[in-house]
Amino acid sequence: MSAGGSLDPLHGAVLNAILSEREFANFQRFIHAAAGITLSAGKKALVSGRLAQRLHKCQVGSYTEYYALLMSGNAPAEVQLAIDLLTTNETYFFRESRHFDLLREQALAAHEKSRRSQQSAPFRVWSAASSSGEEAYSIAMVLADCLGEVPWDVLGSDISLRVLQKAAKGHYPMERARHVPPAYLKRFCMKGVDHQDGTLLVERSLRGRVQFMQVNLNVTLPKLGMFDVIFLRNVMIYFNGDTKRSVVNRVLAQLKPGGYFCIGHAETLNDISDAVQQVAPSIYVKR
Repeated sequence: MSAGGSLDPLHGAVLNAILSEREFANFQRFIHAAAGITLSAGKKALVSGRLAQRLHKCQVGSYTEYYALLMSGNAPAEVQLAIDLLTTNETYFFRESRHFDLLREQALAAHEKSRRSQQSAPFRVWSAASSSGEEAYSIAMVLADCLGEVPWDVLGSDISLRVLQKAAKGHYPMERARHVPPAYLKRFCMKGVDHQDGTLLVERSLRGRVQFMQVNLNVTLPKLGMFDVIFLRNVMIYFNGDTKRSVVNRVLAQLKPGGYFCIGHAETLNDISDAVQQVAPSIYVKR
């Protein structure tokens, strides 16, 4: 039994087990191998808190036993669940508004180009670390507003199946919509009433225009096609230098020449890739 834990009389599993440094190192290696994510020492409490519930659910007495279960090859569903718990982050609609200003400009330019040339190639945007879907739906709102009859596609991807299932439902706490333009909120969202008060539901036709897919950016990508704009925001901060370069190279291979690449404001591509040129803080264009 782990030091400091208390025994669950129903299942014999330890509650409130303490995560040792050695056990934390095991989970650091686990999530780096699975998703390329480097967990700093400051994430120990996060790992402990997010996995504690799984020890009880799996009826194991320590983090060491839980790690052994993940490594056994006999619990693939539990492995996916652990990955979900260690990679999920909160987000909200229209985060970092400058990127959506750029998207609007590019969508309007595509609309004008289509009007002049009668071209019908879809304008495609990839939210490459879409979490629970707020970013992908924000993109879709802009495209639906700006492109009219011009075809468009939005792909939202994440390594976590759990958040992708949430994303497909399009149902969110209202506080995550505080940056949605009021006209978009009225046009594209439905306000919850009665027991759904304080929530919103993305309108059905817009939900139908967004495809969600599980994609691990740390391995060879599936065939996704080429994109006009790619958002890869607030995920590289979890990667080491080598992983950043590998992930960025994979993602940029899906970006059309002249296409735009948006990263988080706390991130940089310095010494990561020379395939793109910076045109504004956190905004790059493919050479």
